[in-house]
Amino acid sequence: MLDTTHKHLILGAGFVGLSMAEALKSASIPYDQVDASDDIGGNWYHGVYETAHIISSRKITQFTHFPMPDNYPDFPSAQNIRDYLNSFADHFELRKNIELNRRVSYVRPVENNFWEVTFDNGEQRIYKGIIICNGHHWCKRFPKFSGEFDGEIIHSKDYKNPQQLRGKRVLVIGGGNSACDIASEAARVGAKSVLSMRESVWFIPKTFVGVPISDLTEWWMPQWFQRFTTYIIILLTFGKHKDYGLPEPKYRIFDKHPTLNNEVPYYIKHGRITYKPEVRHLDGKEVEFADGSRETFDLIVCATGFHLAYPFLSPELQRVKGATVKCYGGSFLEDYKGIYYIGWEQARGGAGSVLSAFAPIFTRFLKLQDEIKIPVGLALKKMGQQLPTTHLKDPQKIFWELKLVNLFFQRMAQKAHRIDSQYSQVENHPLPPLDSPKQKQRISSDQPSIVNETVHSNASHQNFSVTKTKL
Repeated sequence: MLDTTHKHLILGAGFVGLSMAEALKSASIPYDQVDASDDIGGNWYHGVYETAHIISSRKITQFTHFPMPDNYPDFPSAQNIRDYLNSFADHFELRKNIELNRRVSYVRPVENNFWEVTFDNGEQRIYKGIIICNGHHWCKRFPKFSGEFDGEIIHSKDYKNPQQLRGKRVLVIGGGNSACDIASEAARVGAKSVLSMRESVWFIPKTFVGVPISDLTEWWMPQWFQRFTTYIIILLTFGKHKDYGLPEPKYRIFDKHPTLNNEVPYYIKHGRITYKPEVRHLDGKEVEFADGSRETFDLIVCATGFHLAYPFLSPELQRVKGATVKCYGGSFLEDYKGIYYIGWEQARGGAGSVLSAFAPIFTRFLKLQDEIKIPVGLALKKMGQQLPTTHLKDPQKIFWELKLVNLFFQRMAQKAHRIDSQYSQVENHPLPPLDSPKQKQRISSDQPSIVNETVHSNASHQNFSVTKTKL
């Protein structure tokens, strides 16, 4: 067995994992990094469709200390982002620490506050800590359907290029960015494009007066002001929802992940996209909607999101509630030290600038954890921090909070030491190995979030049945 007890292990080599690797390397913290794919890039490598572009601008998506090339457009393509992440890894010489095609099957705390990692080939290693950056765009969420469909049903993650839509009558379910992109693509190359939404969404234009809308937000703007200005921009750009035959959204702007899209309103006005409410029933090639109308389709694309999942963790470490991980400071548990949940929060804006601000501060907390016995999460709790109630984050608020943490970190560290002095030796509670029959049963039956969601499709050329069971 390799001696890795002095290292942390980073799970994932996507946008988040690479940023954490660069931060640990810069802070001289030893680490290994693994990824289940055969190349780096995470969702930008294995998950997005060929025609995808980022919805936030280049300016806020890039790492602050590693700008994207000047010849990149304001909204880089998926290929641009893949090239950029590869350049980032090469520039900071991160590849030598990355092991590809390495899938983790189980992570557990063991004696002396170490962490045992079991890989799918049976290999086991012991690490000082685990930094989880496995992403949240891979565990597909399907809606529950009544009836059966004689066409094809896929998830948006299975959509790769416009050829899958060409000449077909396409129903896209969802109101997020992927749903709108695919519905717009079907409007261009399909025979019919229908967008079904359970509730209407705020369509935010990607630019205003020639400037990416995300670049118009300044650090001093409170969220209420951002809401107000965005609403005005929507009115000036698109008008009201009733002008497109859409119901008014029932939530405030930014209370849900924003949908930045100019094309859906455009194609609705051109008769190339039709809006429908939620699906009520599947009947052969026909779909019945909540308003009683029926339409015929060849293909249904479920752009219905993803579950936040950590299938390699036992129930004791499953802190997911909905799309939120119940941890302090966005990463730290109060009852276990050495395990860190990174990247599950979704900032309303580009990842790179947020990660550039967060990662160096995270490494300071890692070093603080070496100095105190109690988990950093417990220290933060005792300082008055609250558990998160949502996965959505205002990036300007994140920047402001991180500036304060950076400014007052020494004071926080001193307080953490005082809190720590009130405790005797603190040890993680070891958990059973995966080869324990009882533990295998618990892992397979106690995963939250993902429960028996079934769609049926009985096309003449295939018999398609997807059942999403607990991981």
